[in-house]
Amino acid sequence: MLKEFKEFALKGNVVDLAVAVIIGGAFGKIVSSLVNDLIMPLIGIILGGINFTDLKYVIKPATDSAAEAAVKYGAFIQSIIDFLIIALVIFIFIKLISRFKRKEASLPVSFPVPTNEELLLTEIRDLLKEK
Repeated sequence: MLKEFKEFALKGNVVDLAVAVIIGGAFGKIVSSLVNDLIMPLIGIILGGINFTDLKYVIKPATDSAAEAAVKYGAFIQSIIDFLIIALVIFIFIKLISRFKRKEASLPVSFPVPTNEELLLTEIRDLLKEK
């Protein structure tokens, strides 16, 4: 069982998936920073200085013994915008990768010219097939 697990864990697909998850996490942080630090402040300025993360509907105000109960719809809006931008960036990235792969696939495949030794071996193989 340990041998099977080792074979599974060291397969190329599993290692590639692990690398993709790590890079995806880092990429998500970069895009979240883009949204939180650059895009949302600009949207807030355009909309009159609104900070989306502070938007909430207070159900029960805070008291001395209990914390405030509120629906934080601003954080939800922030998460939706975050998701849409991440999805857009990933879509553009995948389109670029597929474009490069199409260019590679459209390149003509050139086969090496066989050597004299290979030609002789091919002739011998064909003669043996005939017999």
